[in-house]
Amino acid sequence: MKTIKAALIVQNCIAGNFKKNLESTLQFISSASEKSAKIIIFPEMNLTGYVSSPDITSICKPINDDLVDLFSTKAKDLKITILIGLAEENPQKEIYASHLVFNTDGSFEIYRKIHTAPFEKKYFTAGDKIPIFKSHGFKFGIQLCYDAHFPELSLAMALKKADIIFIPHASPRGSAQEKYDSWIRHLRARAFDNGLYIAACNQTGDNSKGLSFPGISMLIGPDGNVIYKSLDETQGIHIINMEKAVLDQVRSHKMRYFLPNRRSDLFKI
Repeated sequence: MKTIKAALIVQNCIAGNFKKNLESTLQFISSASEKSAKIIIFPEMNLTGYVSSPDITSICKPINDDLVDLFSTKAKDLKITILIGLAEENPQKEIYASHLVFNTDGSFEIYRKIHTAPFEKKYFTAGDKIPIFKSHGFKFGIQLCYDAHFPELSLAMALKKADIIFIPHASPRGSAQEKYDSWIRHLRARAFDNGLYIAACNQTGDNSKGLSFPGISMLIGPDGNVIYKSLDETQGIHIINMEKAVLDQVRSHKMRYFLPNRRSDLFKI
C-alpha cells in the first residue's frame, strides 16, 4: 500500500468506568472504519482511564480472553489495525501503561510504556521491550506520552525501520494551544531527525478523578513539518494520510536523511 489512512481518536476517558469507555471505543471503531481508516489509534489508557495515584489499583484491568476476543474479531472482520490502551495488571499484580495492537489476521501484540514519568514510578512498572509492528505495508512503533521526551527511543525505532511512530497521550492540564506549543518542541525533532512520521493524540475532558485533558491531535511529516493539527477539545475522529512517496523523497535525499551517516562506531545504539 502506497498510502495509508489512519484515524487519531480524541476521546473522553472516564477513570474507572471501563464499560462507558469500552462502549465509546467500539463506537469510534465503527465510525472510523466507515471513513475507510486502516489504522485506528486511541489515547493512552483509553479503556481504563488515566490516574497516577492509589486509585490505579482499582481501575487497572488484566488482559483477559474476553477483551482479546472482542478486539481481535473487530480487527479481523473490518480488516483494520486497532491500537487501544489500558492500565494493565499482570498476574504478579504489576501495573503497566500498555497499548495493545490488534492486527487484521486476528493476532495481537503489546507495547508497555518504557519511560514512566516521575510521578508515575510509584504506581507503574516500566516496560523493557521496543517492538515494531506492521500494518498495510507500513512499519510503526508506539510511544506513550512521557516516552516521547527521550530521543534515543525514537532512534531505536527508526533503526528498526519504523515508518511511523504513534504517540498516544494521557497528558492533562492547560489549554489545547498550550499543549500544542509543548508537544511541537520535541515531536518535530523526533520526525525530522529520524526521517519518519509522528502521529499523536490525547484524551480530552474531565476524567472524574481530578484531571482534565485538552484534546489535541497532530501529524508531522518525515521532513519535520506539521501536516495536520487539531486543537478541538471535543471528542472526535481525525483522519490522517501517510504516504510512502513522502518517506522515499526524504530518505533518498543525501542532505535530509541523517541515519545513514551516523557514527555508529562511537555510539552504543
